Amino acid sequence: MSNISFARADITLQIDAEGIIEDAAVSEELGSEDVLSWRGRHWDETVTDVGGEKIKRMLEDAQKSGLSAFRQLTQCFPSGLEVPIEYTAISRPDGTTIAVGKNLMAMAELQSKLIAAQEAMERDYWKLREVETRYRFLFDASNEAVLLIDAESLTVIEANPAAVRAMGIESVGREIFPEIQDDEHEQLRGMLMRVRENGTTPRQILHFGANREPWVVHASLMAAQSKRMFLLQLAPVGSTPAANPSETPVVIDSLIQRAPDGFVVVDESGTVLKANQAFLDLVQIGAENAVVGQNLGQWIGRPGADFSVLLAAIRRNDRARLFNTNLIGELGTEAEVEISAVEDTSTNKVRFGLWIRDVSQRISAPEQGNQLGALYGSLTDRIGKTTLKGLVRETADVVERHYIDAALELTNGNRTAAAQLLGLSRQSLYSKISRHEIDGTSSEGRRDND
Repeated sequence: MSNISFARADITLQIDAEGIIEDAAVSEELGSEDVLSWRGRHWDETVTDVGGEKIKRMLEDAQKSGLSAFRQLTQCFPSGLEVPIEYTAISRPDGTTIAVGKNLMAMAELQSKLIAAQEAMERDYWKLREVETRYRFLFDASNEAVLLIDAESLTVIEANPAAVRAMGIESVGREIFPEIQDDEHEQLRGMLMRVRENGTTPRQILHFGANREPWVVHASLMAAQSKRMFLLQLAPVGSTPAANPSETPVVIDSLIQRAPDGFVVVDESGTVLKANQAFLDLVQIGAENAVVGQNLGQWIGRPGADFSVLLAAIRRNDRARLFNTNLIGELGTEAEVEISAVEDTSTNKVRFGLWIRDVSQRISAPEQGNQLGALYGSLTDRIGKTTLKGLVRETADVVERHYIDAALELTNGNRTAAAQLLGLSRQSLYSKISRHEIDGTSSEGRRDND
């Protein structure tokens, strides 16, 4: 098609009055495609099924007005490649029509990336909203008086309802100093200066409010929206024990929240009551209130199987150690995890605490491979003495026996639980145990707890 030239056209077609392709040319980007093989074929035969009506309209518009509107088609090339092409048709004096197309693949990729970026921004936005909602709830519901102080101007940014009720602080936006005793201004300045330099400082007693009542003040530094603030936590002197053991529950809760392994508390049915940040990261959920009230089994292994076995083991032994299973997050990511659990016996309510460790990146120990190697290593000696089909069947039997025995060990001989763990019916498991002549009680005296 040397007599046809259009700037920046990725594909050019010469169409006769009947819609038959007479000639075709493509840009260097599509130069490997044998588009000349389209000669003699109707144009709508070279596009997807939904493109026929668009082609008909373009050809009619070109014949009526000389130029058609732009329409997008999915062009099917001889190699099987399907590319979105934006075409326009131009009528020529000799009755033929020239269709000029532009490759939209790059634009489609950019649109896909844009949509993905918008979805990611929307997810981040809602995560931030959840964090903000949780912060606001905790700030307002706290029984402890809390003040937020601007680190530069030392003005009160916010006071929670407990601070307003206890100390009568109502004016947000003015300095903190009028709220305390006059001779303690320098003491507060020095306290805040040490917090700015060291991040923390020992608790001090300051007199706040209209009645200048004594309060134990703990100050810390926090950053938000590109500025720094002081967080003041105040407790009445009479209600704050001086002994350090009173801080132990708070410290433990803080350590659990910052732990690198997931920690979750569930009731006897598996309903989540509390979870730390590491567990939220594992299940790919941004806020704790989104998992509280949900059943833990929806993320652990196969629904209803692995988790029911784990709960049964905890109820039977008051604890479980190194239970291996998979955890599936809300976004579809699957991780191999190791679970240890214990039952809380300090109250009448049944509560289980579970530690969940991601072992996906751990270099697995070779013991299991060595055990299997020892089990079917002797089969190597049978090469040449039996057929390949026989060797494969014997190897499969050895592996099947090994994992049935391991499942029975894991469930302490409970065949129903072992069948669930292996994805078998109980009858199928019984049949395989009989066929492999597996001892139903084992050397540790396991029982059939069906």
